[in-house]
Amino acid sequence: MTDLRNNVVPWDKVSETADRLRSEKRIVFTNGCFDLVHRGHLTYLSQARELGDFLWVGINSDVSVKRLKGEQRPVVSEDDRAILLSNLRFVDAVTIFPQDTPLELIRLVKPAIHVKGGDYSVEDLPETPLVRQFGGEVRILPFVPGNSTSLLIQKILKL
Repeated sequence: MTDLRNNVVPWDKVSETADRLRSEKRIVFTNGCFDLVHRGHLTYLSQARELGDFLWVGINSDVSVKRLKGEQRPVVSEDDRAILLSNLRFVDAVTIFPQDTPLELIRLVKPAIHVKGGDYSVEDLPETPLVRQFGGEVRILPFVPGNSTSLLIQKILKL
């Protein structure tokens, strides 16, 4: 039977895994809740992967999603979100993080490039100073209009 968690890197293995990979590959990192994966997410993740050799995705834990998005979220559990994302062909690793921001995870991964979607700006990201501190760069990818988890939830609730 196939292990669907193959590319899910547990917190205690992040540093060791990243250190090994960093010497061989250009790591691209991104993060988010990825509660209901939609076309906007897929477009964004595939574009992020094209920027380097290895795409590492940090996903907010269930507890942090609740803090950020409200008590009704997440719709999909952290384990299911991790398994789903880790099985996309353009995602190489996934790690669940409990904090509201990915700063601690970025500190461990030290990616060459940190990517966020077009609804952010480089200057406003709390991650920017940290990423630049170890020589990485921050890139903003275009937002795919009309695609959001909130819109999907509203649509489902109207059914």
